[in-house]
Amino acid sequence: MKIALDAMGGDFAPQAAVDGAVLAAEKLAGSAQIVLIGQESAVRPLLEKYGAAAESLLLVPASQVIEMGEHPAKAYQQKQDSSIAVGYRMLHAGEVEAFCSAGNTGAMLVGAMFSVKTVSGVLRPAIANFVPKMGGGYGILLDVGANAECKPEMLEQFGELGSLYAQYVLGIEKPTVGLMNLGEEEGKGTANAQAAHQLLKVNPHIHFFGNLEGRDLFNSKADVIVCDGYTGNVILKMAESIYDILAEKQMHDPFFDKFNYEAIGGSPILGINDNAIIGHGVSTPQAICNMLLQGYQMAKSGIADQIKSTFKS
Repeated sequence: MKIALDAMGGDFAPQAAVDGAVLAAEKLAGSAQIVLIGQESAVRPLLEKYGAAAESLLLVPASQVIEMGEHPAKAYQQKQDSSIAVGYRMLHAGEVEAFCSAGNTGAMLVGAMFSVKTVSGVLRPAIANFVPKMGGGYGILLDVGANAECKPEMLEQFGELGSLYAQYVLGIEKPTVGLMNLGEEEGKGTANAQAAHQLLKVNPHIHFFGNLEGRDLFNSKADVIVCDGYTGNVILKMAESIYDILAEKQMHDPFFDKFNYEAIGGSPILGINDNAIIGHGVSTPQAICNMLLQGYQMAKSGIADQIKSTFKS
């Protein structure tokens, strides 16, 4: 198995990318090979400093870089030899089983739509993130930014996508689904939320709990939390700020330490025909390592094929 990494993506690339890739290569030794994609003149010297520790890593040259501030669609179309474009071409061709990047989020989404494409039957792919649970383990929250506004049918599908990920990757046998809302009662929320509730309630492919309030995010009521990308992104950034505040006050707790983005490393794009993960722009080597390990778990679980077979049927 080969897991690809955009070596030029992230605020601290390529150093953090190379450091993280070496960490992941040690953990995945014998199971998967890490493929670094980036400018050879920038990446090769960093690999050489590691000597034997980096010998298992494969470097694929890509002469261009999509910067964080560039327009995603224009940059992706105009920079076909960028590390993101090359990574998606390799993923589409089956040369790698997963592609990870801490680079331009919009370009990663555009690349997914243009190359490996959306699964037939899926209205819009979603970006997912992970929510630590007080009882242990993680739940999954989606969407967290790909779709600021969502039709009820999209929210229903997010419930299915999240359930499949929770089952096949997180190992939750019968994941429960909740709809983030401003009240538990069925008639609460916007017209969209009310309509989505009715669709989720009768969907035979999921175990729908009902509406959730913000205070239910970390309890055991639902393993899969569904919301539009606007709401999900606000929740995600707020959770990250809690960790930052506690760290600044030098307060540490095993549960709140899971709020650190490094613990998971990245957010998978669900609903596309292959495995792609978007990392945080400020990703450290540890975050890069965990993003690559997550890519390996996704590929190993066959989650993309599970999604395709579900929506095909």
